[in-house]
Order: sequence, then structure tokens, then C-alpha cells
Amino acid sequence: MSAHANSKPMITDVFVKGANQGWGIATSSTIPNVLMAFVIIKILNHSGLLAMIGEALDPIMGLFGLPGVAATVLLGGWMSMGGGVGVAVALFGSGAIDGTHLAILAPSIYLMGSQVQYMGRCLGVIGIGGKDMLQIMAIPPVIAIASLWVMNLFVLGS
Repeated sequence: MSAHANSKPMITDVFVKGANQGWGIATSSTIPNVLMAFVIIKILNHSGLLAMIGEALDPIMGLFGLPGVAATVLLGGWMSMGGGVGVAVALFGSGAIDGTHLAILAPSIYLMGSQVQYMGRCLGVIGIGGKDMLQIMAIPPVIAIASLWVMNLFVLGS
């Protein structure tokens, strides 16, 4: 066995490999999800559906100090973390939500993050049964809703 075979890789090689993997994740997952979220919000806004969603969900989301349209951030985050962030940024850019709303919503995006994607990719592959799948899928949204309440308390308290 040669001495070269046992040597550690150069730091530059490790960096380049990591950068290539990161670029792959960004171009195949993160960017498309965020872009999709922007497009969906634009379509909902131009069609008038975003305003209707906001009005319908205003009483519920108001319990957490949020406008009704903030529910679309939660739905986007449930499907994809990148999508949830994209929806939040699109709503922020349009003035539908502000920085305080973002502070309240941010933890919930990550607490529910990408459940729809992971359900098929992970849970189904390892053989989680239907009954157990329901329990596993119900816990993160419940915790995310609790985080909205906690974050609203922190924001109001500051």
C-alpha cells in the first residue's frame, strides 16, 4: 500500500467537493422551491384569491397577531421550507406582512419544514405504517402553531 493512499485529502479538494454539492442542492431544490412560491403568490395575488384567503383566515391568524394571508406561509412551509421562505419574502415584498409578522412566522416554517416532501422521501421508504404516519405528520404542525402563540407573546412583550 502506498503512502499516498493513506494521506488526507487537501483542504482545497474538500472545499471544492462541498461547494459542488451545495451548488447541486441549491439548483435542484432550494431555488426551484423559492421560485415556485413567488410564482404561486403572484398568481394568487393577481387572481384575487390571496385577498379571499386573507379575509377567510383573518380571525384565526389574528389570534397570533398575524394577517390572514400569513396562513399561506404556513402552507408553503409545510410543503417545503424553501417554499415557505419564498412565500414569506413575497408577502413581505408586497407589503402584506411586515418584519414583526416574519419574526412570529419564522420558527413555524422550520418546525413544520417540508413535511410533505419528507413523507414520501423518508417515512414511506423506511416502512412507517399509515396509522403511525398520521401521528408523525400531526405533531410538527401542532408544535408550529404553538410556536406562533409563543412568538406572538415574545413580540408583544418586547
